[in-house]
Amino acid sequence: MNYTSRSGQQLGPPVFILTGALSVTVLVFTVLAIVCLRKYRSLVRTIRELRASRLLMTAVPRLETLIAPVVVEEEDQLAQIPQQSRTVRLSSRRLWRSFQQGPRVTKSDLNLLQLIKAGKEGVFYQARMTRGTCKGHSMFTCKISKEGVRPKHVDTEVSIMRKLVHHKNILQLLDWNTTEEPYILIMEYVTYGTLRTFLQTNRAHLSEDPELQSLLTIASYHIALALQHLRSKMIVHCDLALRNIMVNKFPWEVKVAEFGLARDLTRMTSRRSSSSSRWRNPRQRVPLRWYPPEYFKNNYYSFKGDVWAFGIVLWEMQTFGTLPYPNLETSEAVMYHICVGHKNTNPEGCRPEILHIMKDCWLEPYTLRPSFTDIVRMLENIMESDADYVDVESPLLLKEEAEYHEARCLRAASIILEDANTV
Repeated sequence: MNYTSRSGQQLGPPVFILTGALSVTVLVFTVLAIVCLRKYRSLVRTIRELRASRLLMTAVPRLETLIAPVVVEEEDQLAQIPQQSRTVRLSSRRLWRSFQQGPRVTKSDLNLLQLIKAGKEGVFYQARMTRGTCKGHSMFTCKISKEGVRPKHVDTEVSIMRKLVHHKNILQLLDWNTTEEPYILIMEYVTYGTLRTFLQTNRAHLSEDPELQSLLTIASYHIALALQHLRSKMIVHCDLALRNIMVNKFPWEVKVAEFGLARDLTRMTSRRSSSSSRWRNPRQRVPLRWYPPEYFKNNYYSFKGDVWAFGIVLWEMQTFGTLPYPNLETSEAVMYHICVGHKNTNPEGCRPEILHIMKDCWLEPYTLRPSFTDIVRMLENIMESDADYVDVESPLLLKEEAEYHEARCLRAASIILEDANTV
């Protein structure tokens, strides 16, 4: 049978074949589209279920994945993070709060024995539990936050201290409570409180000790080891001062503490922009007398800023805890004094080697300052030189030398990263 078109022409077999093939193709693509759509919907549903189950499984043991990792200001975060991402983060935090059965430790569980120091955001005490122990520790150091401290800041401090575990010269975190005020951090026990208080209290006795400079050098060495460990973990302390160094046994067991202002650069997408935006917070109070010129000029603080602060700590130790720039009373005078290039006066009785390291820490531009690896090496050379000119049969010296070599072995086993020229 032949069919004719409207123009009267007959349609041949090729036309019917082409029409049939086109119909089959359209049908096949339609079926494939329906199958793909169903597969996609099933895959999306499966992913949602897996994410939900993973969140439920990891909410309790992995606190560090739920705390706010970036230390730029909250307003900047809200401007940069999409609405959907913020919703997921907030829901994760709510889920974490609901899964906690209650605070790990509260103030009522503590027996506060002696005040160690009072800071801007918290108060340090020697304490013990009213009943039992804290992870086997009958005595410990606790930090109780002051009113108005944001839980995000305490969460960040906890995450940084957990990252810095197992170092002899860093105050170790044992337990914490960031679920209700006052927020509490429980850390290992120290015998003598802060290094500043220790030096001021024992100034008369230490001043008469002929080995004073050697003792201060040993203490400086252990502080530098702690800062070298921070550098290897990409942590900037931002609050290095004599008041934030604890003493368990002088000079061999001094421990860097107080990480309330510290920053973890591995959790920042843009290190320089993040650090700059952080400092623009008018409510953030920082220790100006320990801060480098680049902070005042460019709102910038890096690992080399910690090196500058280490030089201030050396000066504090040599002056038995004297406030830096003691003749300046106002913040404006301190900032101007630092920006125009004035430095602290040379401490009386300071050995030339330590004075040289001190001045190297204050070099400008900041790229000229040594790394903490360099500082550790210089202090080791000074200590080895001291050991060449003392009584090697002294029982005290033998014990100190054993501890010194133990510290060197621990340092050699740690991961050492050289400071980059710019951060």
